[in-house]
Amino acid sequence: MSPGPALPAWLTRVAVFDLETTGVDVTTDRVVSAHVGVLDAHGWEIAARSWVADPGIPIPEGATAVHGITTEYARANGSPAREVVAEVTSALRSLLGQGVPVVAYNASYDFSLLAHEATRHGVEPLVDPSPVIDPFVIDKAYDRYRRGKRTLEVVAEHYAVPLEGAHEASADAIAAGRVAQALARQFSLPPTLTELHTRQIGWARSQAASLTEYFISVGRLEPEQKLDGSWPVRPGAPDRCLLSL
Repeated sequence: MSPGPALPAWLTRVAVFDLETTGVDVTTDRVVSAHVGVLDAHGWEIAARSWVADPGIPIPEGATAVHGITTEYARANGSPAREVVAEVTSALRSLLGQGVPVVAYNASYDFSLLAHEATRHGVEPLVDPSPVIDPFVIDKAYDRYRRGKRTLEVVAEHYAVPLEGAHEASADAIAAGRVAQALARQFSLPPTLTELHTRQIGWARSQAASLTEYFISVGRLEPEQKLDGSWPVRPGAPDRCLLSL
Protein backbone atom coordinates (compact mmCIF):
# COMPACT_ATOMS: atom_id res chain seq x y z
CA MET A 1 0.00 0.00 0.00
CA SER A 2 1.40 3.41 -0.96
CA PRO A 3 2.42 5.63 1.98
CA GLY A 4 0.92 8.63 0.16
CA PRO A 5 2.48 11.97 -0.69
CA ALA A 6 5.34 13.33 1.39
CA LEU A 7 4.62 16.18 3.78
CA PRO A 8 4.82 19.50 1.89
CA ALA A 9 7.64 21.78 3.01
CA TRP A 10 5.11 24.40 4.10
CA LEU A 11 3.60 21.95 6.61
CA THR A 12 6.86 21.19 8.39
CA ARG A 13 6.34 24.21 10.66
CA VAL A 14 2.78 25.29 11.34
CA ALA A 15 0.99 27.35 13.92
CA VAL A 16 -2.10 25.96 15.66
CA PHE A 17 -4.99 27.93 17.13
CA ASP A 18 -8.12 27.12 19.12
CA LEU A 19 -10.67 28.92 21.29
CA GLU A 20 -13.05 27.70 23.96
CA THR A 21 -15.97 30.06 24.39
CA THR A 22 -19.25 30.89 26.15
CA GLY A 23 -21.32 29.56 23.25
CA VAL A 24 -21.57 29.06 19.51
CA ASP A 25 -22.69 32.44 18.17
CA VAL A 26 -19.64 34.15 16.67
CA THR A 27 -21.20 37.61 17.01
CA THR A 28 -22.21 37.59 20.67
CA ASP A 29 -20.31 34.86 22.50
CA ARG A 30 -16.99 35.42 24.24
CA VAL A 31 -13.55 33.88 24.56
CA VAL A 32 -13.00 31.79 27.69
CA SER A 33 -9.67 30.16 26.82
CA ALA A 34 -7.27 30.19 23.90
CA HIS A 35 -4.17 28.43 22.67
CA VAL A 36 -1.62 29.35 20.02
CA GLY A 37 1.32 27.03 19.36
CA VAL A 38 3.80 25.92 16.72
CA LEU A 39 4.31 22.32 15.57
CA ASP A 40 7.35 20.85 13.83
CA ALA A 41 7.35 18.33 10.99
CA HIS A 42 6.76 15.47 13.45
CA GLY A 43 3.75 17.14 15.04
CA TRP A 44 5.60 18.03 18.22
CA GLU A 45 4.77 21.38 19.77
CA ILE A 46 7.92 23.51 19.88
CA ALA A 47 6.40 26.80 21.08
CA ALA A 48 3.13 27.54 22.81
CA ARG A 49 1.07 29.93 24.86
CA SER A 50 -2.31 29.42 26.52
CA TRP A 51 -4.72 31.93 28.00
CA VAL A 52 -7.74 31.89 30.30
CA ALA A 53 -10.00 34.93 30.01
CA ASP A 54 -12.63 36.43 32.25
CA PRO A 55 -15.26 36.93 29.55
CA GLY A 56 -17.09 39.58 31.55
CA ILE A 57 -20.37 37.63 31.39
CA PRO A 58 -21.54 34.43 33.11
CA ILE A 59 -20.39 31.26 31.40
CA PRO A 60 -23.48 29.12 30.66
CA GLU A 61 -23.60 25.71 32.27
CA GLY A 62 -23.78 24.11 28.82
CA ALA A 63 -20.50 25.70 27.82
CA THR A 64 -18.86 24.72 31.10
CA ALA A 65 -19.99 21.14 30.50
CA VAL A 66 -18.00 21.19 27.25
CA HIS A 67 -14.72 22.83 28.28
CA GLY A 68 -14.83 22.61 32.08
CA ILE A 69 -14.27 26.30 32.87
CA THR A 70 -16.77 27.85 35.26
CA THR A 71 -17.66 31.50 35.71
CA GLU A 72 -16.06 31.43 39.15
CA TYR A 73 -12.81 29.94 37.85
CA ALA A 74 -12.59 32.41 34.98
CA ARG A 75 -13.18 35.37 37.30
CA ALA A 76 -10.58 34.16 39.78
CA ASN A 77 -7.91 33.01 37.34
CA GLY A 78 -8.61 34.65 34.01
CA SER A 79 -7.02 37.76 32.58
CA PRO A 80 -9.24 40.62 31.38
CA ALA A 81 -10.94 39.70 28.12
CA ARG A 82 -9.53 42.67 26.22
CA GLU A 83 -5.99 41.70 27.21
CA VAL A 84 -6.44 38.09 26.08
CA VAL A 85 -8.09 39.06 22.79
CA ALA A 86 -5.33 41.57 22.05
CA GLU A 87 -2.54 39.10 22.84
CA VAL A 88 -4.07 36.22 20.86
CA THR A 89 -4.72 38.50 17.89
CA SER A 90 -1.17 39.86 18.07
CA ALA A 91 0.33 36.36 18.26
CA LEU A 92 -1.61 35.20 15.21
CA ARG A 93 -0.85 38.38 13.27
CA SER A 94 2.87 37.92 13.96
CA LEU A 95 2.89 34.28 12.82
CA LEU A 96 0.89 35.02 9.68
CA GLY A 97 3.16 37.97 8.96
CA GLN A 98 6.13 35.58 8.98
CA GLY A 99 4.34 33.36 6.46
CA VAL A 100 3.66 30.63 9.01
CA PRO A 101 0.31 28.98 8.21
CA VAL A 102 -2.19 28.81 11.06
CA VAL A 103 -4.17 25.58 11.43
CA ALA A 104 -7.61 25.90 13.00
CA TYR A 105 -10.34 23.28 12.90
CA ASN A 106 -13.54 24.86 11.55
CA ALA A 107 -11.47 28.03 11.20
CA SER A 108 -14.38 30.27 10.29
CA TYR A 109 -15.75 29.80 13.81
CA ASP A 110 -12.59 30.63 15.76
CA PHE A 111 -11.38 33.43 13.51
CA SER A 112 -14.86 34.98 13.24
CA LEU A 113 -15.50 34.96 16.96
CA LEU A 114 -12.02 36.37 17.63
CA ALA A 115 -12.63 39.16 15.10
CA HIS A 116 -15.94 40.11 16.74
CA GLU A 117 -14.30 40.04 20.17
CA ALA A 118 -11.50 42.27 18.90
CA THR A 119 -14.00 44.80 17.55
CA ARG A 120 -15.95 44.66 20.82
CA HIS A 121 -12.81 45.51 22.82
CA GLY A 122 -11.34 48.11 20.49
CA VAL A 123 -8.59 45.82 19.18
CA GLU A 124 -7.70 45.83 15.47
CA PRO A 125 -9.24 42.56 14.20
CA LEU A 126 -7.81 40.03 11.79
CA VAL A 127 -10.24 40.59 8.93
CA ASP A 128 -8.59 38.45 6.25
CA PRO A 129 -6.06 36.12 7.91
CA SER A 130 -3.85 34.20 5.49
CA PRO A 131 -2.48 31.58 5.09
CA VAL A 132 -4.94 29.47 7.07
CA ILE A 133 -5.30 25.68 6.97
CA ASP A 134 -8.66 24.20 8.00
CA PRO A 135 -8.69 20.39 8.33
CA PHE A 136 -12.49 20.47 8.64
CA VAL A 137 -12.85 21.99 5.17
CA ILE A 138 -10.04 19.95 3.61
CA ASP A 139 -11.30 16.61 4.95
CA LYS A 140 -14.78 17.27 3.55
CA ALA A 141 -13.31 18.29 0.19
CA TYR A 142 -11.13 15.19 -0.24
CA ASP A 143 -13.37 12.58 1.41
CA ARG A 144 -16.76 14.07 0.65
CA TYR A 145 -18.90 10.96 0.87
CA ARG A 146 -17.54 9.44 4.09
CA ARG A 147 -20.42 8.85 6.45
CA GLY A 148 -20.54 10.09 10.02
CA LYS A 149 -19.87 13.26 11.92
CA ARG A 150 -16.94 15.57 11.18
CA THR A 151 -16.19 16.77 14.70
CA LEU A 152 -12.51 17.05 15.58
CA GLU A 153 -12.73 14.01 17.84
CA VAL A 154 -14.20 11.83 15.08
CA VAL A 155 -11.88 13.09 12.34
CA ALA A 156 -8.79 12.79 14.56
CA GLU A 157 -9.68 9.17 15.28
CA HIS A 158 -10.25 8.52 11.56
CA TYR A 159 -6.71 9.70 10.76
CA ALA A 160 -5.20 7.94 13.81
CA VAL A 161 -4.34 11.21 15.56
CA PRO A 162 -4.45 10.98 19.38
CA LEU A 163 -6.73 13.50 21.09
CA GLU A 164 -6.67 13.45 24.86
CA GLY A 165 -8.58 16.15 26.69
CA ALA A 166 -10.92 17.10 23.85
CA HIS A 167 -12.47 20.58 24.17
CA GLU A 168 -9.42 21.87 25.99
CA ALA A 169 -7.91 24.57 23.78
CA SER A 170 -4.34 23.27 23.65
CA ALA A 171 -5.36 19.64 23.07
CA ASP A 172 -7.75 20.61 20.28
CA ALA A 173 -5.25 22.97 18.64
CA ILE A 174 -2.45 20.40 18.61
CA ALA A 175 -4.74 17.64 17.33
CA ALA A 176 -5.96 19.90 14.53
CA GLY A 177 -2.38 20.56 13.44
CA ARG A 178 -1.59 16.87 13.42
CA VAL A 179 -4.76 16.12 11.44
CA ALA A 180 -3.66 18.71 8.87
CA GLN A 181 -0.33 16.93 8.53
CA ALA A 182 -2.08 13.55 8.27
CA LEU A 183 -4.31 14.89 5.49
CA ALA A 184 -1.25 16.13 3.59
CA ARG A 185 0.37 12.71 3.85
CA GLN A 186 -2.75 10.95 2.59
CA PHE A 187 -3.93 13.30 -0.15
CA SER A 188 -2.22 15.37 -2.82
CA LEU A 189 -2.95 18.86 -1.53
CA PRO A 190 -2.34 21.95 -3.68
CA PRO A 191 1.39 22.61 -4.11
CA THR A 192 1.47 26.03 -2.44
CA LEU A 193 -0.08 27.63 0.62
CA THR A 194 -1.55 30.39 -1.51
CA GLU A 195 -3.38 27.91 -3.71
CA LEU A 196 -4.55 25.85 -0.75
CA HIS A 197 -5.89 28.95 1.01
CA THR A 198 -7.73 30.06 -2.12
CA ARG A 199 -9.23 26.64 -2.74
CA GLN A 200 -10.49 26.43 0.83
CA ILE A 201 -12.50 29.62 0.24
CA GLY A 202 -14.33 27.89 -2.62
CA TRP A 203 -14.65 24.56 -0.83
CA ALA A 204 -16.15 26.20 2.26
CA ARG A 205 -18.67 28.09 0.14
CA SER A 206 -19.71 24.94 -1.73
CA GLN A 207 -19.92 22.88 1.47
CA ALA A 208 -22.15 25.47 3.12
CA ALA A 209 -24.45 25.52 0.08
CA SER A 210 -24.70 21.73 0.06
CA LEU A 211 -25.37 21.61 3.80
CA THR A 212 -28.00 24.32 3.46
CA GLU A 213 -29.87 22.19 0.91
CA TYR A 214 -29.71 19.18 3.20
CA PHE A 215 -30.86 21.07 6.30
CA ILE A 216 -33.80 22.52 4.36
CA SER A 217 -34.73 19.04 3.12
CA VAL A 218 -34.85 17.66 6.69
CA GLY A 219 -36.53 20.71 8.20
CA ARG A 220 -33.58 22.10 10.18
CA LEU A 221 -33.66 25.31 8.14
CA GLU A 222 -36.48 27.24 6.51
CA PRO A 223 -36.33 27.52 2.70
CA GLU A 224 -35.34 31.18 2.88
CA GLN A 225 -32.47 30.51 5.30
CA LYS A 226 -28.90 29.59 4.37
CA LEU A 227 -25.59 28.90 6.04
CA ASP A 228 -22.87 31.47 5.52
CA GLY A 229 -19.96 29.86 3.68
CA SER A 230 -17.58 32.79 4.10
CA TRP A 231 -14.10 31.58 5.10
CA PRO A 232 -11.93 32.05 7.13
CA VAL A 233 -13.86 35.01 8.62
CA ARG A 234 -17.59 35.32 8.16
CA PRO A 235 -19.26 38.68 8.64
CA GLY A 236 -21.66 37.74 11.40
CA ALA A 237 -23.92 34.72 11.04
CA PRO A 238 -24.16 32.33 14.02
CA ASP A 239 -22.34 29.03 13.53
CA ARG A 240 -24.78 26.78 15.37
CA CYS A 241 -25.50 24.44 12.46
CA LEU A 242 -21.91 23.73 11.54
CA LEU A 243 -20.90 23.14 15.14
CA SER A 244 -23.63 20.56 15.60
CA LEU A 245 -22.17 18.23 12.99
